[in-house]
Amino acid sequence: MNQPAKAKTDLRDESRQFALLVNSVTDYALYMLDPSGVIQTWNPGGQRIKGYQAADVVGTNFSRFYLPEEAQAGLPERNLRTAALEGRYVAEGWRLRQDGTRFRASVVIDPIWEDGELVGFAKITRDITERHEAQEQLLQAQRDLLQAQKMEAIGKFTLGLAHDFNNLLTIVANCLDLISLRVKDGGVAKLIDTAQRAAERGALLTRQLLTFGKGQTLVPEAVDLAALMAECEALLRRSAGDAIALTVEVSRGLPTLSLDKAQLEAAILNLVCNSRDAMPKGGTILITASARQTRDPTLPNASESPYICLSVRDDGAGIEADQQARVFEPFFTTKPIGRGSGLGLSQVFGFTAQSGGFTELQSELGKGTRVSLCFPAPEH
Repeated sequence: MNQPAKAKTDLRDESRQFALLVNSVTDYALYMLDPSGVIQTWNPGGQRIKGYQAADVVGTNFSRFYLPEEAQAGLPERNLRTAALEGRYVAEGWRLRQDGTRFRASVVIDPIWEDGELVGFAKITRDITERHEAQEQLLQAQRDLLQAQKMEAIGKFTLGLAHDFNNLLTIVANCLDLISLRVKDGGVAKLIDTAQRAAERGALLTRQLLTFGKGQTLVPEAVDLAALMAECEALLRRSAGDAIALTVEVSRGLPTLSLDKAQLEAAILNLVCNSRDAMPKGGTILITASARQTRDPTLPNASESPYICLSVRDDGAGIEADQQARVFEPFFTTKPIGRGSGLGLSQVFGFTAQSGGFTELQSELGKGTRVSLCFPAPEH
């Protein structure tokens, strides 16, 4: 065989081997584009990842794989220009399959030059949706862990402060009681009475702080949520006010929980009062309870398990997104100065956490807020 014939045979063999290699790859979409982005070749990997057969895409522009808004903004063309000018384009982004679903793609575009002329592009796409979702879950778990650590640190500080403050208030209250026994003057007695009420208010605040800091001793007892809500519904309606339509939908049959009844009532009252304050012109409050499978967001590796969740939902102004992570911190409040101590939601958070559960907040500006107290369902 002469040299030219042998060279042609070697070239055909090499082309056949290369085609065999490309067509054997199924984890990557490998295909060629012409200089304007029209698809020239298609491999089985492209069909597996994107759902198209070769006949569906060859001869069409690769911009069909992009999200509509990105294609309209000219992103596919910019990516080709970047590859031609910089020698390669590498990125991640969302792409579309034939059925319209999205997947996360790792994309590489290499320009193909021949005798100094751009003749097309080599395009490689890999589906990294699972890796992307795993990274997002890890980032969310890290954010949840940081938030939990932050709340724990604040709780420890609050606990020490509340104990010291409570000791001082006890002395003040005892002294006022002793003075009231000796003072008969009506005017002075009224002043003492005012001071005693202020001391009682301070004692209430310290109890809220102690609950948040996990320093309040809870006294668990069997609690039937339906019966509890029937008992305190009248109080909640008075607290909500005439401008608020309060509805309680807690059906009987939910498992009996072991909780501190007084603290639970205080938590519900705090939530109702917060909802009332968020609707100065009136609105609705809905209290519900249900059993559901969920996970504690403060525990990064927690799996889903059964919880009983008591929710208070309003159609008030809602809470801004950048404030939602802070609403359970003690002394933080979205209310105007003088309208709240910022301890109501911290009491809710502390009581729920100390009871082995977690607090869930969902809020959107203009659409209202829902706070859920989720407690582990008792094992049968």
